[in-house]
Amino acid sequence: MSGERQRFVAHLPVVAADLAAALRFARSVAQAVSFLADVDRAEATVSYEDEQGVRHRVYCDRPLDGGRRCPRPARHLGACAPHPSDPAIQRPSR
Repeated sequence: MSGERQRFVAHLPVVAADLAAALRFARSVAQAVSFLADVDRAEATVSYEDEQGVRHRVYCDRPLDGGRRCPRPARHLGACAPHPSDPAIQRPSR
């Protein structure tokens, strides 16, 4: 076994009223674990249990200046820009 680290996706089924509620839940979980350097919250997605191949992005994730990513919700209105209450998302180094 090599010492090279690999990327994995942890699937955590949850019950929610609808897709919007599931996206809010996923955003909350991603923010709660964002202090962990190995978590790439910019890549968070949500899918219906029976349609796991169809994923809905949690964050916009468009590139911003300085190598940062847009931390606003996917499909947000208005321009991409970091919110003062939401730290900019950076991709972890691979």
